[in-house]
Amino acid sequence: MGRKKLEIKRIEDNSARMVCFSKRRSGLIKKAKELSVLCDVDLAAIIFSNRGKLFQYSSTDSIAPVLQRYQDQAASSSGFSEAKKEIEAAISQTRSAKTQKMIDTVSSLREEEKSLAEEKRSLEEITGKNRNARGKKMILDLNVAADDQMTE
Repeated sequence: MGRKKLEIKRIEDNSARMVCFSKRRSGLIKKAKELSVLCDVDLAAIIFSNRGKLFQYSSTDSIAPVLQRYQDQAASSSGFSEAKKEIEAAISQTRSAKTQKMIDTVSSLREEEKSLAEEKRSLEEITGKNRNARGKKMILDLNVAADDQMTE
């Protein structure tokens, strides 16, 4: 015969809720004892009833050393997360600085490109005028030569 599947929701009947709490608390503490013995671990369980009554179990003589170890572990873990946040912030700042430097470099290269293109146009104008001037000079020289030959 199997057990009836229990729907997990608040038990409305007060006496049934108290019986369930008592049985489950006992089962939880039994499992905690088994875990500490079988796996050789330090374990602490703290349970407060809805009326505020404290129930506790510790695999050691006192619950205080287990709680202290927990607090020390939590504090060192938060220290790591703080260091991780600082490192991430430094990486982000470095990436931003490098990105800005690259943007500035690209901008200055574009300005230099424009300047070189303008200089090229100027030089092409000058060389174009020189070519035209040479052609005119040759024509003038030929005309002069032709005139000289006619006068002879």
